[in-house]
Amino acid sequence: MSWLDDSIMYRRGVARGQVSSTQELSETAQGTYHYTIGPYSEPVLRIAPGTRVIIETRDAFEGKIKTPEDLPSRVLQMPFVNPQNGPIIIEGADKGDTLAVYIEAMAPRGANPRGTCCMIPEFGALTGTTYTATLNAPLPEIVRKINLDEQYVYWSPRVTLPYKPHIGTLSCSPEIDSINTLTPDSHGGNMDLPDMGPGSITYLPVRTQGARLFIGDAHACQGDGEVCGTAVEYPSLTTIQVDVIKGWTLEWPRLENAEVLMAIGSARPLEDAARIAYRELILWLEKDYGYDRWDAYMMLSQCGRVRLGNFVDPKYTVGAAISKQYLP
Repeated sequence: MSWLDDSIMYRRGVARGQVSSTQELSETAQGTYHYTIGPYSEPVLRIAPGTRVIIETRDAFEGKIKTPEDLPSRVLQMPFVNPQNGPIIIEGADKGDTLAVYIEAMAPRGANPRGTCCMIPEFGALTGTTYTATLNAPLPEIVRKINLDEQYVYWSPRVTLPYKPHIGTLSCSPEIDSINTLTPDSHGGNMDLPDMGPGSITYLPVRTQGARLFIGDAHACQGDGEVCGTAVEYPSLTTIQVDVIKGWTLEWPRLENAEVLMAIGSARPLEDAARIAYRELILWLEKDYGYDRWDAYMMLSQCGRVRLGNFVDPKYTVGAAISKQYLP
């Protein structure tokens, strides 16, 4: 039996893991990509729970960085980066429900070099920024274009990295706010968690009718923290399966894969993101798995895992996880 058969999505979702139809969201069908996540943009697609959607995402720079000479300060207009597909309306999703998004596959599209990694002035973990203001000069502005395929990322003649794709930005709409696509928060957003790739299910709080799903910012690979500010950004063909879990109300996003359950928090400073994630994991274990709250707290001090998403964006992201072997 596949782990999916026993996943929360398959056990509690309206569609129970069954694919009812397959739809496509191409660049042409998307038309305008979005730089904010909120309740005010026009939907591009309406689907039923259980629908598989094949989506053409653009890279974080919307394809404007074509060569190493295309410096971000010259070709990008901040904050118009990190374009999102959507919003996708999911029928029957109401405020207080949870949207389950299973990432089936991610394939690169377009001609090589497909990937782009940049050092952008006043952006990254080891440089002064508008949030961490210093009088030091910005680090050098560098663009690297990278060949990749569905097995490897060809970083340099000396270094070949494994192709480990994930979605950097995934969210439902906040109830009233429209939040820029660079900022993660309780709605999801630009979490940049390397675990959010093929073979994972992300659970997102639904705060507006129809959920209004946004997705984009595909990464071919990324280390913990996305330390220089960008991963290997690339345009993808991403296949997802979407379901609705009625009456399961979340405060923050959660994730499940074959090995772990993970709660996700985003905040500044970084330790507050970790606190949110661990608190949410403890409350989850208490409510759904019968743990005593303080026993779970002490136990996670021994076996909890921490996954660092980004610590370069306006808010930082941490995932706190527990191995499924410790669940009843």
